[in-house]
Amino acid sequence: MVLAPGGIDTPEILRLLRRMTGRVHAAGSRGSWMIVSGNEVVGLCSYKQAPKNGQVEIGYGVAASRRRRGHATRAVAAMLDHAAADPHVQGVIATIAADNRASLRAVETNGFVQNGTVLDPDDGELLLWRRDLA
Repeated sequence: MVLAPGGIDTPEILRLLRRMTGRVHAAGSRGSWMIVSGNEVVGLCSYKQAPKNGQVEIGYGVAASRRRRGHATRAVAAMLDHAAADPHVQGVIATIAADNRASLRAVETNGFVQNGTVLDPDDGELLLWRRDLA
């Protein structure tokens, strides 16, 4: 398996994701995956934390050189399938910047509905999207 040209993301983001994945795994969840196309790793997707109170938040990213090919949409669908198989998860949420058109399309295509906004200390106001699994 090879990485997409230019890699997946910056070293800082990859360190952040590694720590986040460690916390998710330490909580007993296996909610982190590589996004693969053919024999190439084109992105990463994961739960941002272990499922809690019946819901889980997802996050995902695709290498800049491999965007606009449907990888994020398929990754979101796969995470929904995984979440639906967990009897402790009744809903999936995603927080997305209003100007991130590609990410908005990925969740809309997968049946998410906008459900307000949240204030993130690093990213400012984000749109909150939710998909019920019941």
